[in-house]
Amino acid sequence: MKVLAVGGGAREHAIASALKRDGATLYACMKNRNPGIARLSEEFALVDETDVDAVVSYAKMRGVELAFIGPEAPLEAGLADALRKAGIPTVGPSKDAARLETSKDFMRKLMQKHRLPGAIKFLSSNSQDEIFGWLDKHGPDVVVKPSGLTGGKGAKIYGEHLNSMGEVKQYCSEILGGKMDGSRLVILEERLEGEEFTIQAFCDGKIVVPTPAVQDHKRAYEGDKGPNTGGMGSYSDCNHLLPFLTREDYDSGLEIIKKVNDAMRADGLDYRGIIYGQFMLTKDGPRVVEFNARFGDPEAMNVLTIICDSFLEVAKGIATGTLSNEYRFSPEATVCKYIVPEGYGTKSLSDQRIDVDEEKIRRTGATLYYAAVNETEEGIFTTSSRSIGIVGTGESIEEAEGICESALEHVKGRIFVRHDIGKSGLIKKRIEHMARLRGAKNA
Repeated sequence: MKVLAVGGGAREHAIASALKRDGATLYACMKNRNPGIARLSEEFALVDETDVDAVVSYAKMRGVELAFIGPEAPLEAGLADALRKAGIPTVGPSKDAARLETSKDFMRKLMQKHRLPGAIKFLSSNSQDEIFGWLDKHGPDVVVKPSGLTGGKGAKIYGEHLNSMGEVKQYCSEILGGKMDGSRLVILEERLEGEEFTIQAFCDGKIVVPTPAVQDHKRAYEGDKGPNTGGMGSYSDCNHLLPFLTREDYDSGLEIIKKVNDAMRADGLDYRGIIYGQFMLTKDGPRVVEFNARFGDPEAMNVLTIICDSFLEVAKGIATGTLSNEYRFSPEATVCKYIVPEGYGTKSLSDQRIDVDEEKIRRTGATLYYAAVNETEEGIFTTSSRSIGIVGTGESIEEAEGICESALEHVKGRIFVRHDIGKSGLIKKRIEHMARLRGAKNA
C-alpha cells in the first residue's frame, strides 16, 4: 500500500517507522530532510507541509492510497480536507474538527456547551476591559494562554512564569497585541494543582481506542525548571498506567475523550485521526488541560515503539471508519529523552553538526528517532528545534531509563539533554505529590 507521511519531526519518524514495519510503501512530504524518514521512503519531497496544493499534487502523482498527517499546522491549513476531496483516505481530522487543538476557545466552549466532565473555569475574550475586570474579581492565580497554536510554548502559569498581577496583565496585553499567535484572543483558566498525564487515542469518527498513558516533561531544565518547550521527554510504565495514576483515573480520562468525540459528532464534526487528551490529575480526578488533534511529540515515540498490532491496519481503520475495538501494546515501560541544541528553550544554537553512531545506539537496545535536524552532504545539522529522540524500553521504568541513557552517550555535538526524565527521584516526587493531594482531600 502506498502511504504518504506528512511531517519531518521525531513524531513523524516514529509514525513512518511503524507504517514501514507493517509493510507500507512510504512516501513523504517534509520541510527538512529528516535522515530517518528519508531512508524509509521510496521517495520524498522537501515541501512546506502547509502548502496544501503542493502536498496533494505530490500525493496524486505518486498514486498514494492512504495519507497520515503528523503535525498540527497542516491540519489547521485544511490538508486533511483537501486529501479526502482528492479521494485519498487520510488520518487527520478536518480543519473544522482540528479546532479541538487549533482553537482553545472552541475546545473550552465545546466542553461548556455539552457540560462535559473534566471542564474547568475559564474566560475567553479579546476585550482588555473584560479580561482585566475578570482578573481584578478572581485574582491572578490563573493560567494565561493564546487561543491558537504556539508549539506548546504559549501557556504561562501564575507563580511559575508570571509572578504578579502586573505580569499577568502584561502577558494578556501581548496576546491581545498579536505577539503570540495572531488570534488576539486570550484564554484565562483556573490554575490546577496535580500531576499531568496524557492519553492518546485512535478515532475513526465513531469509536475511540486508547493507547498507554504517558507523562511528558515540558520544562527545559531538570527539576521542572526553566522555560516551557515542545517537550523534553516522556515515559510510560509496563502496565500502561503511570506510577501515580490508578486504573480509575485512566478510565475517567478516557471517558472524557469519548464524550468529547460524541459532542463533536453531535455538532456535525466527523473526527478521523488521533485525539490527544492532556489531563491534570487533581485530588478530585482528571481535569482537561488541552486536547491535541494529532499524536504528541514526544509521546508518539513511547506508544508506537511498543505497539504489537499492525499500525498500518490501525491507520487504515482510522481513515476508513473501520477501527477494531482494541489494539495490543507490549507490556514494557518506555523512557524517551530528547537531544536538543544548546540554548533550546531560549535561543537555540542551530546549524551545528552532530555526530550520531547509529550502530552503537542499536546495540544498546534503544530506538533512535530523528527530529528537526537537516541532513546534507556534510552531515547532520541542528535546527532551532529538537534534534533526536532516544527511546529505551524495558520491564521497568528504571531499566528503560538506563537503556536510554546508555544510548545517549553515542550522540556528540553542542547538545543538551534533560537527564532526570524517568529517574526514580523525580518519579518519587510525582507519587508523593499526588499522595499529599489525595490525603488532604480525605483528611
